[in-house]
Amino acid sequence: MKTHIVQIGNSRGVRIPKQLLEQTGLNGEVEIRAEKNEIIIAKPRMPRAGWAEAARELAESGNDPLLDNGGPLTNFDQEEWEW
Repeated sequence: MKTHIVQIGNSRGVRIPKQLLEQTGLNGEVEIRAEKNEIIIAKPRMPRAGWAEAARELAESGNDPLLDNGGPLTNFDQEEWEW
């Protein structure tokens, strides 16, 4: 389906046919971003969407070592830290 970019005030816009909106279920707030030579209009992504599943997969793979391996104590650990 082809359409034209139209003037809207100082901006430009595209009229989205009702049929496309119904097919996609887009309504209300949307997210818009540029990728390569395309403009993507999509449902807004939830913050941290997919993080729980990614963490679960990482734990199951066993590829999640601790970053602090309990190495030698620093001056802060020995002199400044209060327990």
